[in-house]
Amino acid sequence: MNIYYNVKAQWAAYGAIFLLLAVVPMIVSDSFLLNQFATYGVFGMLALSLSLCWGFGGILNLGQGIPFGLGAYGMAMTMQMQTQDASNPMPPFMLNNSLDHLPMLWEPFRSTTFGIILALVVPTLFCLLFGGLMFRARVSGPFFAIMTLAMLSAWGTLILDVQPYTNGANGITPPAPLKLGELIVDPYSPEAYWSVLALLFVATVGAKLMTQSRFGLVVQAVRGDAERVRFLGYNVAGYETTVYTIAGFIAAVAGCCWVVLTQYVSPSQFDTTFSLSMVIWAGIGGRLSLIWSIIGAFLIQGAQSYLGDTFLSTWLLVLGGFFILVVRFLPKGIAGLVETILGRLSTRQKRNGADVAAHRLLSQPGE
Repeated sequence: MNIYYNVKAQWAAYGAIFLLLAVVPMIVSDSFLLNQFATYGVFGMLALSLSLCWGFGGILNLGQGIPFGLGAYGMAMTMQMQTQDASNPMPPFMLNNSLDHLPMLWEPFRSTTFGIILALVVPTLFCLLFGGLMFRARVSGPFFAIMTLAMLSAWGTLILDVQPYTNGANGITPPAPLKLGELIVDPYSPEAYWSVLALLFVATVGAKLMTQSRFGLVVQAVRGDAERVRFLGYNVAGYETTVYTIAGFIAAVAGCCWVVLTQYVSPSQFDTTFSLSMVIWAGIGGRLSLIWSIIGAFLIQGAQSYLGDTFLSTWLLVLGGFFILVVRFLPKGIAGLVETILGRLSTRQKRNGADVAAHRLLSQPGE
């Protein structure tokens, strides 16, 4: 049996990878670089959410930037309101846009707890409603992908158009780090990195357990043949909506973490290029593997950080070309390559074991 499919080996690999990531702050002393690694963890969450939705659910989502962006804006509004008081009740950009009072949209974010809850609930509810409408109408495949892309563009345009409330293309830049009670979250600290890694670990373990459950098996069956599963009496739309919503929740968590780490959000989070990058991370790492999708995000974003300055404007062309090569020669991504190598090693070990057994049998004296 190929060890790649051994469940115990998979869990051991997950533990080893996260243990390796956990010691990064002990090796990296540069706070800026550590913050960069933490943002890779955020991208890992996005790749995980897309692997869950696309790889296991068979739902190609080109608009995963929507829950990410909504979560990011919700957290940015919460952090911005933490710096406002009775003498300064409105963010400066609202005054520049001639507003004379704080909009009702911003009022709930005066409470940090309620603001964080909204930052997670609103994107999740959007995915639940949008997914429910689409899947009940049996919109799937490339048609669903096009709908998500159109919705992504609509959200980006909306954020730009309501400039007095969102600061338009300039985005929202909270002037101070997130404050949780008496705790001030330093985005450049090891604690911030470990917090992001812990959230990524919980999301990964939860997603892994879900894919191995009865629910996960039905979702994978829907990916293979939705009509046959529907014929067997399963609510296919319900399963698709659920996995799409869970993926959206993970993306919303990633959006919140992103703002805590960068203290900035803009309409670029709703940019088509950003959402397509998530597809590339999952595709190169291996969309059928949760952990390899995460590794793909780390590798691609790490390469962009170190090679982006070299290639400048041609980086997207380089990345696109590499993605085409992977799709052409490694349809299962890097995970598929690892699967093939481990499979050959297992076959070779079995063959060697059979040869040894045959040799021992032949070397025994006849009776």
